[in-house]
Order: sequence, then structure tokens, then C-alpha cells
Amino acid sequence: MEDPRVEECEHDSNKTEEDTQMEEGEQNNKDMEVSPALISVHPTQNSVAVAVGSDLRVFNLLEDCAVTLVDESGGTSHNDSIRGIKYGANGKLFVSAGDDKLVKVWSTESWRCISTVCSEKRVSAVAVSHDGLHVCFADKFGVVWVVDLPGFDGTEGPLNKKAVPMLAHYCSIITSLEFSPDGQFIISADRDFKIRVTVFPKKPLDGAHEIESFCLGHTEFVSCLAFICSPDCSQGILVSGGGDSSVRMWDIISGSLLDTCEVGAKTGQLESDASEGNFSTVTDICTIPNCTLIAAAIQSLQGIMLLSYDLPSQTLSVAKVVSIVGEIFIPTSLGSSISGGLLWMVTGASKLRSFDLSSLSRVKVISGFTKSSPDSSEQEPVVLADSEIPGGTKLLEKLQGSISIDERLSLAAADAVKTAMCNLLIKKQYTVEKREFRKRTRNDKKSKQ
Repeated sequence: MEDPRVEECEHDSNKTEEDTQMEEGEQNNKDMEVSPALISVHPTQNSVAVAVGSDLRVFNLLEDCAVTLVDESGGTSHNDSIRGIKYGANGKLFVSAGDDKLVKVWSTESWRCISTVCSEKRVSAVAVSHDGLHVCFADKFGVVWVVDLPGFDGTEGPLNKKAVPMLAHYCSIITSLEFSPDGQFIISADRDFKIRVTVFPKKPLDGAHEIESFCLGHTEFVSCLAFICSPDCSQGILVSGGGDSSVRMWDIISGSLLDTCEVGAKTGQLESDASEGNFSTVTDICTIPNCTLIAAAIQSLQGIMLLSYDLPSQTLSVAKVVSIVGEIFIPTSLGSSISGGLLWMVTGASKLRSFDLSSLSRVKVISGFTKSSPDSSEQEPVVLADSEIPGGTKLLEKLQGSISIDERLSLAAADAVKTAMCNLLIKKQYTVEKREFRKRTRNDKKSKQ
């Protein structure tokens, strides 16, 4: 559907031909809804999963082989862009969901789809409760839904489950969902700068009605959440990143902002791109177990930024930037495990225009995060060569689709992700006629007829 604002611009005689072509290109990108590549790592690094577009790719690190997904519902696992992938805390479950309004729950032992849940709206984020008994997902209208999986041990047949609404952000797109380390809270972040901390109830199907706190302080959309685990704080310390070029640390019980690290202002690597909108949006953050570092992927940074945290003083600071040299690599998603001492990264996007290849993903791994070096200043992270990555070329062939990646494709993917990041977080403007048509064709309305 064309944006009426673009249509008006096309009739503006003051526009040059180049301006018009640029606007048409931007509109095409909006229509195509380019999706960034995602990565998720098994808690004990048994496997690694990458999603790019509708393609879900998994590699088994224990058996050193590619995984074949078994989905008895028939056809491909997903038929539109995947927007969320996540392993459960105990590693037994894996969840994928996206624009096809399907939430799929997989057993990581057999990699068989044990449940396919239909969503009324496109899914924007997923989470798995720590006991593995509930899967939560958020839709584009700001509703968080819950599905129960009682007594799952990986041997049952496919489960026919319906989702139940649990809480809502009132028409604001939810960008990230996380459970606190102790499993007592579910944290939801949205496009309208808010982070909500909700008590996860004993009976989630009856709804979650107790809000513990709101973490307010971001001045643009919140894009990602992660937790710092601490033996002195069972619920953990929350960290968040967003479109305001900051990473923030929170006490989720009180909602207090503990510290803010302005990542755009504290590295000269981003200054040259300051003229671009959202040039230093934090696209993902990942805490690295067994050390005091947080990895941040930043929209125009060819590499990752490492932040050091100090819990006694409740402070965040930039430790160093690890650059990816020799090729264009701007990470879109990060992952780590409680074992292995590795940071996994992926870059790429789906539905690239003007290229024969429909999707692109490129995987990199950084090592050097060791428990024996608690001082972040002593850490010497190293970007592994392709041959040094666990799984080697077999893993890359599976997760990337090919070993060699054309530099033009990498650049096109990076540009597409920048555009997509902005488009996904902008409320669309519809004509009255289009709005009425959307109301008549809503999934939830059709199901009640």
C-alpha cells in the first residue's frame, strides 16, 4: 500500500527527478519490509540458530552437523520474515515467530516443531519462561500473549495450543521481551520509549495484572534488552539500548535509572556518520557470562562496542571497540552462551532489492572473554578467522548459505537494515478508505464471523 504522503510529493512540481526516484526507492523499501538477520545461541552452546527472512537455519555444534528441521504442519517452517528467535533458559525449547503470524515451538533434542500457534497480528518479539512451561510473544499492536506447554519432555506429539492475551502496551509496538534471571518478572520494551516490568503470575493464562515498575528515561524507541546476572541480586540488573544512542542500566524493582552510557558520543568511530538519522541506534546488546562486559551492536559501527559494568558502583563505561577489518560487517544481532567464552554475531537482511539473492547472512565470532581475567581492561577479544569458528566451514555453509559473500551484497544489506530499522518503528499513515479496509479484513474480526 502506497503512503499517501509520498503520493502528494510526486505531484509537487518543485521536486527534481532524482528526489522523486529516491522517494520511490524509499517507498519500495517500506513495502518490502526488509528484515534484519537474527542469531541465537543455545545456553550451553550445543547449537546456533540464524534467521534471515523466512529462512530458519540451525547448526548442531555437539554433532558438528547441519540440522534438518521437522515440521509436520507441512510446507516451509515460516512463509514470511522471522522477527524473533530464542532458546529457553534450560535449552530444551526454541521459539521462532514473525510476519506470517505464526509462533513455532521446537524441541532442541529432535528439532521437531511441537506446536504452531496462530497470532492475530504480526509477531515482533518472543520469550520463554525459565521453567519452560510458557511461551510469550508480542504482536504489532502491543499485546503480549502467552501459551502454556505443561509437562513438556520432548517426546509428545504436536501440541494444539491457543494463545491468551496476558498484558498490553496499548497500540505501541513491543520491540523486546525478556524474563528476569529469577523468572519472577517479564520485561517488555516498546517504540514509545517505555520499559515495563510486570510480575509474571502463577497463572499466566488469567492475565498479568501487577506492574512492578516502569523504567523511563530513553528519549527514543527502546530496541533491545538484556540482563546482568549477579549472586547479590536474584532478579538481575537490566540493561537496555535504543534509538537515542544510549545503553542504560536499571533497577527493575524500583524502576530507577542507575547509569547511562552515551555510546554515540563516546567513540569517534561514529562521528563521520552524524548526518544520518539514527546513525548510532543500538540495534542489539548482549551480556557476556563470566566477565564484566556487555557487547553492543550499533547501527553504523563496523564491529562491536564493549561496555564495562561495575555493580558495586552501579556504573557503565566504554571499554573498547572491536573492529571487523577486511570486509563490511555491521552486526544486526548478537548471541552468547553461559559456556564457551564466545560472542556470536550476524549481519545481513532479507528481500534485498536489485540482487538475485533474496537474503544474506554473514556470521562472525569473537573470542577472548575469559573468567580468569575479571578486569575488562585486560580482556583481549579476537575476531576468529572462518576456519577457527566452532563448526568451521560446515557451520558457515549452513548459517550463511555460502562461504564467500560479495562485498556489494554486504553493503546493500547494511543500507537495507538502516532503512528497515527506521521503517519498522514509524507509525504508518493510512487513508480513510485503507483504514476501513484493514478493519474489515482483520484476522480477529474474521475469526468471530
